[in-house]
Amino acid sequence: MSLILSIETSTTVCSAAIHDDGRLLGGAEVHIEQSHASKLAVLIDGLQAQTGITLDQLKAVGVTSGPGSYTGLRIGTSTAKGLCYALGIPLLAVNTLELMAHQIMPGNTEGALLCPMIDARRMEVYSLLQRQEGEILQPVEAKIIDGQSYVEWLEQERILFFGNGAGKCREVITHANARFIDGVYPTASRLGELIFEKFSQGAFEDLVQFEPFYLKEFMIKKAGEAQPG
Repeated sequence: MSLILSIETSTTVCSAAIHDDGRLLGGAEVHIEQSHASKLAVLIDGLQAQTGITLDQLKAVGVTSGPGSYTGLRIGTSTAKGLCYALGIPLLAVNTLELMAHQIMPGNTEGALLCPMIDARRMEVYSLLQRQEGEILQPVEAKIIDGQSYVEWLEQERILFFGNGAGKCREVITHANARFIDGVYPTASRLGELIFEKFSQGAFEDLVQFEPFYLKEFMIKKAGEAQPG
């Protein structure tokens, strides 16, 4: 058995799951903003009770590497690294946007392009553009959305836009080939599938050097301004 704990904290939803060889044994999530610090350990404890798996049985811990909420990523990474240090097991990581695309793939029967979006500031999102088969057409970037965004691709193919950054783009990206999917967020229950692939390949992170992929420098909150994480 390859029992792996997966942790996802890069957006407003906090989740954790345990997989055995990529097969989901149990998952839990909390949909309360800014609750990651207080709820993540509770979720992990609950998973042990739910599955009967104890932490000392784990073979690895997986986490989303970002982009996403600065605070959320720090909480998820520090928890994962702490467990790996304590248990003497490896750390694995998956890009958050790639996870979101992976979650949509089974339902993308028309083979549309995939554009996961994580909300940033104002009309900015963290996004990438890829094909159903995984080919990256536009790499991960912080992108300011306007009426011309993705037009060169939309003229040729349909694009599925999804994630918590997509909703605010619906009235701006109005091309007939644009499709918006609501309710999509990265979840540890699906993260474990990709983490197991990396585990099987031995694609472990450097436990000392690993840091989340923030994409942008953290911005100190100023009076009257929103903070990206």
